Parts: sequence; structure tokens; C-alpha cells
Amino acid sequence: MSSLNENASPFQPPVTFMGVPHRADAGDARAVILGLPFDCGTHPTRVGARMGPASIREQSQLLRAYDGDTGINPLEKLKVVDLGDARVVCGDFETSYPAIEAAMEVALAGGAVPITLGGDGAVALPQMRALHKRYPDLVAVHLDAHTDAYPIEGYNNATPFARAFEEGILDAGSSFHIGTRRSHMVQGVYNYGRQLGYKIINMDELAGRGIADVFREVREVVGQRPVYLCFDMDFFDPSVAPGVATPAWGGVSAREGLAALKAACELNIVAADVNTISPPHDPGGMSAFLAATVVYEMLVMMAARVDRIK
Repeated sequence: MSSLNENASPFQPPVTFMGVPHRADAGDARAVILGLPFDCGTHPTRVGARMGPASIREQSQLLRAYDGDTGINPLEKLKVVDLGDARVVCGDFETSYPAIEAAMEVALAGGAVPITLGGDGAVALPQMRALHKRYPDLVAVHLDAHTDAYPIEGYNNATPFARAFEEGILDAGSSFHIGTRRSHMVQGVYNYGRQLGYKIINMDELAGRGIADVFREVREVVGQRPVYLCFDMDFFDPSVAPGVATPAWGGVSAREGLAALKAACELNIVAADVNTISPPHDPGGMSAFLAATVVYEMLVMMAARVDRIK
């Protein structure tokens, strides 16, 4: 005798972030999850960020919906849905960038805030292209061990913010790269980024000034302008997030990273991503679990902001 309900579907539904409904459009959701399973496929030793969205969704099943401090269930408050993954082909920019841009336009429909799951850092550029169409005065707050605005040509995970400046889709002069480290593959990375106008606060400065002071400056510069929050998981130290595409020692602890996230979410966030999880290099899925926690905390703070605005 079958234990299945006779009216139940015989098919297992797709794994979604924290089990939220899977939908092909944003509907009346105030926040949506979108997977961007793309990587360049060119790293000499650590290809695997394309598997990040699936791993983050899997590890998100460990999270619980209600926030103990506020009592909020952000999944209900924001009517969160998971749109699934954009149709990408790893390493193929001509195919994948338009696909990501189109998926973002669906995610943004109706005014929802998309939270995307990368994928390597190259996915930032098509997201910014889509966001600029809706928010022409867009700025970025980028938490990362690297600026991703390197003085090199072409499309890859080291250049999305350089190309964004060249395309005029981002106000570099009011945008920040925070938490960068000192090991670079080419010379002159900081000088080049600052020539483009970006404000670069490296890890030593962040540690010396403290999170509160740094984000006080960010709020003064950015104000209420629309913000793309780009959260690269190598912002964390490899001791807490080893499973990333380009790890760099000297990063923030889990507690510090979540505190920085909380400070960043006081801004007018119109889209956010969490990227660079590389499951083949992630023992026990610990980095993906931390990434899922980052997404959940984003949702909690977005839901609390909705309550404050009412």
C-alpha cells in the first residue's frame, strides 16, 4: 500500500532557499531569490563556483524562519519566492550575460528586491546592467577581498567593476570596495580603482577604524541612493569560509562579517548578491551554510525595514 496521498504529486519539488515557494515570476513578492550558477571556468585550481547556488540552497534547510530578536518571519513578511536559476553556460559570456540580465529584469518586476546566489564575481556586471535601467543613479557597496576592478581587459571575475565604470552604469565616485587584502595578481590595483573613482577601504583600515566608523562614512556618502550590495564570501577569513573561489587570509570573522552586513543593510538596498561559494573546496558545506545565513540576515533586516517604514 502506498503511503502517498492519492492527490499528492508524485514528483519531488525543486530545492528552494529555506523551502520558500518556487515561482517563475516575482508576483507580489517583496524579495526574490535567484540563482546565477556561472563561473568563468578559468581559475587554475579552484573551479566550482557554478555549483554555489545549489549548495547554498541545500545548506539553507538548516536555518529556521523566525528571528529570535524581532519575532519576524521574513519569508512570510516579504512573501519570498525562489525563481530558480538563470539559464547560463559557464565560460560563455555572450550567452550568459544577456541571460542573467533578463533574469534580473524578471526578478525586479513589481519592485521586488532580488537576492542572487553566485556564481563567481563575474556575475556582478550583468546584474548592474539590469539595475541601471531601473535605477540610473545606482551605487555599489562591495564587500570583498578583491576590488574586482583590475587594470586588465575583457570579462572575468576580476573586472566587473572596471567594466561597470566604463559602461557608465554605476556611480564609482560614491561606491565602496570594503575589506580588500594585499595579494594581487597584477600591479597597481588600488591606484587604478581609485583613478576610476572608487573608495577602497582595505582590511587593515576596516580593522583599525572599526565597522561602525567605516559604515558611518558609507552612509554619509551614499545617503538614500539605490544600492547594489555585492557580498563576496571571501570577505570572510578562510578559517570560517574556506570554500570560496579565491580565498585570502586576514578577513573578517563570522561575527564581524554579519555585523558589517547589518551596517550595510541600513542603506537603501535595491538588490544584493552572495557569491563565490565553491562547493568542491567547502568541507562539510560550512561556507555555504554561512552564505545561507548571510542571505537570511539580509531578509530579516529587509523585513524589519518594511515594518519601520509603515
